[in-house]
Amino acid sequence: MFKDLFDRHELWHISRTSIARATAIGLFCSMVPLPGQMIVAVFVAIRIGANVPLAFSLIFITNPLTMPVIYLSAYLLGSALLNVPVIDVNAIDWLDPTSPELLSIWPSFLLGCFVMGVIVAFFGYFIADGLWRLRIAQRISERTRRRRERKAKEKRDRGSNSH
Repeated sequence: MFKDLFDRHELWHISRTSIARATAIGLFCSMVPLPGQMIVAVFVAIRIGANVPLAFSLIFITNPLTMPVIYLSAYLLGSALLNVPVIDVNAIDWLDPTSPELLSIWPSFLLGCFVMGVIVAFFGYFIADGLWRLRIAQRISERTRRRRERKAKEKRDRGSNSH
């Protein structure tokens, strides 16, 4: 059943497109405030040919230490976009999923999460792609420099041997 997945090298190997795609997927899914982020990230990575381990790993950007800041920011962003008043989060009964205060923040919160996900995915993709391209350009430049130095040395050696 999974044999085809292991045969698809772009899902496991490191390449510019595979890494950039996985970065976008993982960052977007890390902003999704629902259970199953990892499953969604892996599924999408498989569907579009991204590096599965990286997409999976980036989910953990939202973890118990970062969740309060990320999700509060998402709620504030969503409230600003919807132009609705911000509810004092200390007044919410977080343990009661039917509390009116908790239910009232969901639209703002989900919109904020979606917008943040799109933003971090967009920038993550182009940063990963840009860093990859920058590293390739550096390697080409270094190789060219070494080639010039080698040719200059060979020219000096030929000149000193002719005397």
